[in-house]
Amino acid sequence: MASVAGRIMQRVSEQPNRRWVCTPKDFLDLGERQAVDKALSRLVQSGQLRRVGHGFYDRPVLSELLGRAAPMNLEAAVDALVRRDGIRIMPNGLVAANGLGLTNPVPTHVSYLTHGHSSTLNFAKRTPRFQHASPRTMSWTGKPAQLVVSALLWLGPHASKDPKVCSMLTHRLPVEVKQDLMANRHHLPGWAHPLVQRIASGLGPPE
Repeated sequence: MASVAGRIMQRVSEQPNRRWVCTPKDFLDLGERQAVDKALSRLVQSGQLRRVGHGFYDRPVLSELLGRAAPMNLEAAVDALVRRDGIRIMPNGLVAANGLGLTNPVPTHVSYLTHGHSSTLNFAKRTPRFQHASPRTMSWTGKPAQLVVSALLWLGPHASKDPKVCSMLTHRLPVEVKQDLMANRHHLPGWAHPLVQRIASGLGPPE
């Protein structure tokens, strides 16, 4: 029978994402927590795994461009955190607005909204921030319109009166996102309702 360390590496190698980040919780079905922790420590010492944060690990992947191991994949690390702690996250409003082309400033930090406590984590010198948001806001997690909602809440009430915002979202959003906005608009503040209705109907900004 393969050792705990061997089975851990087998599971890591089976992941479709070569940059997968894991935590001890991903392997608790393979052995007791103490045995898993010891196996992970041995794998780090042997160079088969790399510790990228407190309790977070990945498999070093050579970057031909850099001539050394590629940096940790931050998105994969955040996914590992979500799996471990069972939290829900959404893109931060500035990140969402920038991604939708509604604002020019480029975020200097990777940030997320969460139903959990506000915090900043350290992953291999990367420091994603997690900001507590209301249950109403977090109810959009995983929905087609979550990016739009995060952006609108960050932009605030003046967004409902900005013809550029209305026009851009009317023309750029796919049908499923517009339908989601309309179906769940009761989770949005009142100022956003007229904007959502114009976007979803395809009317664009008022004349």
